[in-house]
Amino acid sequence: MRTHRRTHRRSARVEYHLPDEAQSARRARTLTAQFLARPALRATGLDAEHIGDAALIVSELVTNATRHGGSCRLCLHVSETQVTVEVYDGSPGRPDVRPLTTWSESGRGLAMVRCLAQRLDIARVAGGGNRVRAVLAL
Repeated sequence: MRTHRRTHRRSARVEYHLPDEAQSARRARTLTAQFLARPALRATGLDAEHIGDAALIVSELVTNATRHGGSCRLCLHVSETQVTVEVYDGSPGRPDVRPLTTWSESGRGLAMVRCLAQRLDIARVAGGGNRVRAVLAL
């Protein structure tokens, strides 16, 4: 007789809809930090540095989404090995990562996200808009 051992993996997912307002990025940072600091997620290896990086990534992506595409949807998923941040917007244009320059006054957000994240994906969404996904390794 063969026995199967089930392993219980810890993961959690949450989704927020954010309005086209200047305060949405700040609100998204707060929601992200609160979600990731939940006691149920402590066993995943999340620490203050991971939470800070995720909050910064969320802030940059939500700022871009509300600036260029109106309201947005923020999805956070935490597993034992990674934190995935996805931001959906309604922008007709595709976001792109610009090279960092000393004199540029804007356009650094996606470059910063790319530096913090293990992976950054940008894709068009059926029906219009974009999905920007950043994955942080734990």
